[in-house]
Amino acid sequence: MRGPAPEAPEQAPVPDVFDPRQYAQGIPHDRYRHLRDHHPVAWQEEPEVLGWPAGPGFWAVTRHADVVHVLKDSATYSSYLGATQIRDPDPADLPFIRRMMLNQDPPHHRRLRVLVSRAFTPKRVDRFAAVVRERARSLLTRAVAEARATDGTCDLVARVTDDYALLNLTDLLGVPDSDRGLLLHWTQRVIGYQDPDEAGTAVLGPDGKPVNPRSPAALRDMFDYAHALAAHKRQHPGDDVMTALATDPELTGPELEMFFFLLVVAGNDTVRSAAPGGLHLLAQHPDAYRRLRIGEVGLATAVDELLRRHPSVLTFRRTATQDTELAGTRIRTGDKVVVFHASANHDERVFPDPYALDLSRSPNPHISFGDGPHVCLGAHFARLQLRALYDEARRALPPGPLHLVAPPRRLVSNFINGLKSLPVRVADS
Repeated sequence: MRGPAPEAPEQAPVPDVFDPRQYAQGIPHDRYRHLRDHHPVAWQEEPEVLGWPAGPGFWAVTRHADVVHVLKDSATYSSYLGATQIRDPDPADLPFIRRMMLNQDPPHHRRLRVLVSRAFTPKRVDRFAAVVRERARSLLTRAVAEARATDGTCDLVARVTDDYALLNLTDLLGVPDSDRGLLLHWTQRVIGYQDPDEAGTAVLGPDGKPVNPRSPAALRDMFDYAHALAAHKRQHPGDDVMTALATDPELTGPELEMFFFLLVVAGNDTVRSAAPGGLHLLAQHPDAYRRLRIGEVGLATAVDELLRRHPSVLTFRRTATQDTELAGTRIRTGDKVVVFHASANHDERVFPDPYALDLSRSPNPHISFGDGPHVCLGAHFARLQLRALYDEARRALPPGPLHLVAPPRRLVSNFINGLKSLPVRVADS
């Protein structure tokens, strides 16, 4: 696909927000702000990077109003045509990838969403509230005890948040304890494919190069497991999501596979990314953390503000179904259009003082869970988990500021806003 011919007078250079390596240094807020102010719909080149092939380029959408418009207008901006990742899938894989609910448009998307909603109900999720809270308390208490026995420091990602997100999800799905490590492995493989540290999780093709982590070859072992687990649930039903899916007569085998993929990867990584991101923000803003700790601000508004500042998902891609115009920019049929969540969440046109951490901010129309027909089905479960974690953290961690002992290590990704480590002082050594 060709890049656009310039039609406007020459302006300041358009900063790159594609290269996933820059996100290992943090969200490029200065570049996002430049785009919002001067190029709200900006053409981005898509060069070869980290061994992944070059692409045709795309339009980066960075203002809140435009992002919401794209997410809501599925007739003009399709999830189905080219799927929802910036990188184009192999044409041979596209029919397979389109089977996933995330990569469908209404009305077919609506049918699948209704099916999975019957299993993923707020009532079922709420039954896990006590278990989730006890897990947060247990993991935090253990982390503090281990720190006291050593040097007083703890990596909250390795010791708390990774296990917290994974164990909560596997309880909800009904995955046996012995198989929980598989879910983390699959999540790392799909989410961390751009990160050299995660290279060992990749599936390699005949040429020795990694294959697209969403291709049939990369997902075969996950799908085989999903069918085996579904067969087990039909024989030994429980009050869990996989039992509900496995016993739904309207759900086909291929649809079951894709739902399992979506729940495992999206369900795990939403909280796995958001939880340490929120704790990092609290460490960076000691006064906000103090107000949360002493109960001056409510947990519900605090969770949404932490999600606004640290969304789990950085980008989602759509494909234009027709020639159109967005924020005064001509977009042609077939062009890739990519929305930038963290930029929209810091748009000064919507959020006063957007870089402040205001845990009582209301209203707070962040789009960390998306918008439109694809708004996140798991938002209720994610918020429940984050409220419990932050509530228990303010009780279990020592009084006073949360001290970082080193900068966090960030995921190399232009898709997921992940932290690979968050070392903090949690006890006197």
